[in-house]
Amino acid sequence: MANPPVTTANPERLVAELILLLDLDPRGGDRFIGRRLEEGTGRVFGGQAIAQALVAARRTVPDDRHTHSLHAYFLRSGSDAHPIEFRVKRDFDGRSFSNRRVVASQQGEPILNLIASFQTPQEGPHHQYPKMPDVPPPEELEPDAAIRNRFAETMPDGLLRNLMVRARPIDVRSVGPRNWQSPGKREPVAHVWFRTMAPLPDSQPIHRAILAYASDFQLLATAIQPHGLSFHKGEVKAASLDHAIWFHDEFRADDWLLYVTESPWSGLARGFGRGQIFSRDGRLVASVAQEGMIREATPPA
Repeated sequence: MANPPVTTANPERLVAELILLLDLDPRGGDRFIGRRLEEGTGRVFGGQAIAQALVAARRTVPDDRHTHSLHAYFLRSGSDAHPIEFRVKRDFDGRSFSNRRVVASQQGEPILNLIASFQTPQEGPHHQYPKMPDVPPPEELEPDAAIRNRFAETMPDGLLRNLMVRARPIDVRSVGPRNWQSPGKREPVAHVWFRTMAPLPDSQPIHRAILAYASDFQLLATAIQPHGLSFHKGEVKAASLDHAIWFHDEFRADDWLLYVTESPWSGLARGFGRGQIFSRDGRLVASVAQEGMIREATPPA
């Protein structure tokens, strides 16, 4: 299978490449192959593996059933040098719910296990708590990409600098400073607006897969904020261990979503984070939880 083209700064091209990355190649027997994305790290971004596994599961359920939850365990680091194989098990199909198991493997070794549940939408009692936090709108915030580019001007050439300036398909705007901007200890809370850089098709499965992709980029960073550590200075080694998402309502990932994250605990070389994702009009559309490995490291000389 051909890899997605090399990314450019064109927003429509970037988003088209993201959609292509999440479009799996069916191989029969509920088996799918995912495309590779080489970013120079040698590793697969956890959000990519989750989103691709979700797409594989979604391909095996009726169109009228929407993803309502997923639970994933990261077993090994994925390599961007090899495609990922996804095998789906159809565990359950009831009148309203379906359940699927997915094993993601590379070269015969599992790298991720995922369970996903799907529901035919129904009416029922409704409430929402809490309300969306009162934060500045995204139009009043500078894109993180512009801040990263300025920050990268102070960095030596190398992998980290290249990652900082790489064009990305998702526009992220942080309400407060990121840990690479402002070193020092801060409360383990963060607020981030995000949306795709260009419009998406009118397909809830695509919007939910892209939310799953984006849900992995904030939680562990929030967990290290109370400790004054920085990923970008090589002070932390981190890796996602498990990840869960509950989808509560319909939304568009090409319209602004507010990702509210907090980390109530870290210890034993692990950090726990949880997140709430709100639509622009204040609806709680998804909840996220993640635990990851966090170890202090000696920065390179």
